[in-house]
Amino acid sequence: MAHRFLFASALLAGVAGLAAPALTQTRANPFAAPSTLPFQAPRFDLIKDGDYQPAFDTAMRQQLAEVARIANDPAAPTFDNTIAALERSGRMLERVSLAFFGVVQANTNDTLDKVQAAVAPKLSQHQDAINLDPKLFARVKTLWDKRAALNLTPEQAQVLKVYYDGFVHAGAQLSAADQTKLRALNTQLASLETSFQQKLLAAAKAGALVVGDKAKLAGLDEGKIAAAASAAKDRKLDGKWVIPLQNTTQQPDLEDMTDRATREALFDSGWTRAEKGDANDTRATIVQIAQLRADKARLLGYPNWAAYTLYDQMAKTPEAASGFMRELAAATAPEQKREAAELQAQIDATGGKFQLKPWDWDRYAAQVRKAKYDLDQNEVKPYFELKTVLEQGVFFAANQLYGVTFKERHDIPVYQPDVMVYTVYDKDGSELGLMYFDYFKRDNKSGGAWMSNFVNQSKLLGTKPVVYNVANFTKPAAGQPALISSDDVTTMFHEFGHALHGLFADQTYPAVSGTNVARDFVEFPSQFNEHWAWDPKVLAHYAKDYRTGTPIPAALVDKIRKAAKFNQGYALGEVIAAAMLDMDWHSLPAGAPKQDVDAFEAKSLAATGLDVTDVPPRYRSSYFLHIWSNGYSAGYYAYLWTQMLEHDAYHWFMDHGGMTRENGQRFRDMILSKGHTEDYGPMFRAFYGKDPDVGPMLEEHGLTAPAK
Repeated sequence: MAHRFLFASALLAGVAGLAAPALTQTRANPFAAPSTLPFQAPRFDLIKDGDYQPAFDTAMRQQLAEVARIANDPAAPTFDNTIAALERSGRMLERVSLAFFGVVQANTNDTLDKVQAAVAPKLSQHQDAINLDPKLFARVKTLWDKRAALNLTPEQAQVLKVYYDGFVHAGAQLSAADQTKLRALNTQLASLETSFQQKLLAAAKAGALVVGDKAKLAGLDEGKIAAAASAAKDRKLDGKWVIPLQNTTQQPDLEDMTDRATREALFDSGWTRAEKGDANDTRATIVQIAQLRADKARLLGYPNWAAYTLYDQMAKTPEAASGFMRELAAATAPEQKREAAELQAQIDATGGKFQLKPWDWDRYAAQVRKAKYDLDQNEVKPYFELKTVLEQGVFFAANQLYGVTFKERHDIPVYQPDVMVYTVYDKDGSELGLMYFDYFKRDNKSGGAWMSNFVNQSKLLGTKPVVYNVANFTKPAAGQPALISSDDVTTMFHEFGHALHGLFADQTYPAVSGTNVARDFVEFPSQFNEHWAWDPKVLAHYAKDYRTGTPIPAALVDKIRKAAKFNQGYALGEVIAAAMLDMDWHSLPAGAPKQDVDAFEAKSLAATGLDVTDVPPRYRSSYFLHIWSNGYSAGYYAYLWTQMLEHDAYHWFMDHGGMTRENGQRFRDMILSKGHTEDYGPMFRAFYGKDPDVGPMLEEHGLTAPAK
């Protein structure tokens, strides 16, 4: 998942907060001026938790003063004195925001949580003060109305459109009374979204499975058991073992656990993590968020939040996105039934006297996979040592496609000791940007994996990209190698695809730079990059036994390839179900009755036509971080939509010679370096030669489109 940091990003939204202490007279705030480190990287060696809140307050005051000068400029509006001036404003606020929200998601603590809760309202009010400034909007509208006569460059014309549409979408044309209502809604939503995120993080930590008998962990390898013992020790639970939760419904250890009761307990810990009826129960919060979003959409002239949100997406309308998902569901449902029957037959054949349940799926799917393809994930893992995968796999693929190279450095301060930093060099040897990697799971880290920027690229501002990837892989016990699963390998390539989108940004104006694109386009480069993890040339370069350096055997590679389409009814179905659940929540109209979360979810899932009994959604409503706090509301379908785009693009590559520098350069020039300088439909058509179609996606999943 990528985070966008356009200034109006959901991550920067919020409500009125606590009074901040004045800046100390003896020590300058590290955000007061641009960092003196290479690439203006954050001064994590100087930044203290207490610096963030006063920096936010000072930075907001600075930007409001800058915006006031723009709005009250006696000169007639021009692109430079209005739009470019807005792009130049808020530099300190961007510095502190990008650093803070990066750290609070990856390495939070009680102090940072309090800062987030306090500053969220202020940021919401701050953004409203800009978006709803009538003098400022009048200048933007003047430029918009005479745009044809301004002789703008194509990028400037696009930036003007983004600003004008953004102001209108934010309520600039509402009456004063309605703007007052809007400000109140934004304030409430910012507080609730922050509350949801913090409740969920606490719920996930509290929901970790605690095991008191090592025998209950039968099936897990010694490395995982040692990691569980270490996690217990960290919590002062000596003599016990702790299995932390990942953010998804399924948990990685379910595949290996032989004790069915322990599997059920682990699954249930995740399934009910945020529904315990305690202080971390998120259900009341999400009901409020859904209602307030619907109210906001109605105020702004839309029938529901989904319609409001999709106005600038590639799909354009909820109807288009939902129709696309229904087509996928119809193709997926028969495969789910076939897979479930196959797993039940495996349970019966091995003496199991029970009906297949979700906590059994991964274990028996692994058995069927092994029987069909003789593929055991534990046989594969020794070939996937994390740093080797990164340097000899992820980096190698990027070099082969785009000519870029990487050099690790140890002079850049980091916010946590496990973080690695690399300089990225372009094909001509020039410095392209800086890249951070934070891969290991921590109790104080949000679940999942993501990419974002500490510094955004902009020729106007003279900045190059400083990008980070974050994941939640299990940290090995001391002295043990960091061996990861094939899914983790895919995650590394996925998030690095986002990173390439940010690193190859080549825009003048930050508003349209890099990953500042629609949700249903931003996942296209990341999912496309996953393909190279399993390219024969790349795989041979990084998949080597960590003990001997022996390359992965050709026979094992053949097994991996043959198994690639296995279990696709499950893999695709869990995402479709979650995406349709998201769309249903955000298709509620204003004035709809208060929802019972569990009942609403059950009705939504039943209507998908999918096997949601055996294949639960990837996220339940109560722990669906993407849609309630991370900016993917009515947008989770984007992962599926962009799968369609990336499979189309990959087929284009295969039809034109595969992994070549020429093809990579074309993809970089036409997609990765474009940002949002063009509309997405024409941009994709220029590369692919036609509109996107779902055929290659279904083919890659081994599915057949139902007859129409």
